[in-house]
Amino acid sequence: MDLKTLTDAMHAFVENKGWYAPDSPHPQTPKNLAISLVIEAAEVLEHFQWGETADKTELAGELADVLLYLLQIASLSGIDLGQAVMDKLKINDGREW
Repeated sequence: MDLKTLTDAMHAFVENKGWYAPDSPHPQTPKNLAISLVIEAAEVLEHFQWGETADKTELAGELADVLLYLLQIASLSGIDLGQAVMDKLKINDGREW
């Protein structure tokens, strides 16, 4: 599945919930979405808090939440996330670790 398909599905979901409406109780601003992204990333950490493994199904759900917020922030900010990843890999390839 490609990023565009995932992004389109995410936007359809958010639109269906009414969260893009001007009077939404959950304004979909980049700032609010970035906060939500960090909260979801912390939920990923919770699965490893007391061990080295996590329930695969529960972890998958949390990782999906993280990806959905990443896709939404990138889309609303006009960033081609796929290209950003490729650009960053190129930069990282030239770095000393």
